[in-house]
Amino acid sequence: MNTVIPMAVFWAAMVASVKDAYWLTLLLSVPTAAFLVRLFMIQHDCGHRSYFRSSRLNDLLGHVIGVLTLTPHGYWRRAHNIHHATSGNLEKRGIGDIHMLTVAEYVALPRWRRLAYRVYRHPITLLGVGPLYIFVFKYRLPLDLLRRRRVALASVMLTNVAIVGLVIGLGVWIGFAETLMVQMPIIFLASCAGVWLFYVQHQFEHGYWRKEGDWDFKRAALHGSSYYHLPRVLSWITAHIGLHHIHHLSSRIPNYRLQECLEALPELKQVSRLTMAESVKCLRFTLWDETSEKMIGFRDLKKRLLAEPPQTVTDRVGLASRSKT
Repeated sequence: MNTVIPMAVFWAAMVASVKDAYWLTLLLSVPTAAFLVRLFMIQHDCGHRSYFRSSRLNDLLGHVIGVLTLTPHGYWRRAHNIHHATSGNLEKRGIGDIHMLTVAEYVALPRWRRLAYRVYRHPITLLGVGPLYIFVFKYRLPLDLLRRRRVALASVMLTNVAIVGLVIGLGVWIGFAETLMVQMPIIFLASCAGVWLFYVQHQFEHGYWRKEGDWDFKRAALHGSSYYHLPRVLSWITAHIGLHHIHHLSSRIPNYRLQECLEALPELKQVSRLTMAESVKCLRFTLWDETSEKMIGFRDLKKRLLAEPPQTVTDRVGLASRSKT
């Protein structure tokens, strides 16, 4: 109620102003999107079946919210739980995470694939084009998991049908152009915020990435997931998802108990801590360096390659080839 009601009020104000004061509509899209992000975090908890005691109630609410967040609950629940089970494992990347290469893997790529990776990791792609692609297009038919688990297809199709029905209903009610003018700013802002939160939760300098034999679940949770220290208002609006190291340590803890856990274990306040100012720097970290066990940027790698003898670079390529084999 403290999420849906204010979001509905802001949305109604957007609809009321869309024809006569579109600047106000755009201004109101900011708090509306913020509450949509909070709603997504509630769906996120439902995906872990931690929001309610009842699994059925979690799934029911998750499916309903998924229509508003454009996120098919059944598919997303499976993909996200795979992410939790494999986070920080270099040999199990690819589902529910942001694509990341090691230095050796990147150096071994042909030039055109290196360029493609650089485009993918650019902030405009990650925080601009990417979020819209994921929530508006990819989630309509997410083949990454559907190839393995076709049981998730029903959830995807039912969500798509409900979204189409909602759009048609809104179009008939307030006009199709007006629906687009109201919904697109909300979708863009909310999806960008969601991807940004997910990005800083795992893509930070002193993170945790290991090969299968050296990977440890608890270390990956505590050191591979950040404690994103946000102001109190932002922490509430994001449902305390910034306490991500605790969330990964035990995903069955609902968002409304995470702060209590942090206060009970003050040692966790210094583990993988990121401030808002520090988080901006995370955008330059694009590669995992297995030698120094930290993330570095393309410029850092360029300086290192220029300083290294040619044989060292050749050895890196050979190491990446052997790892793939």
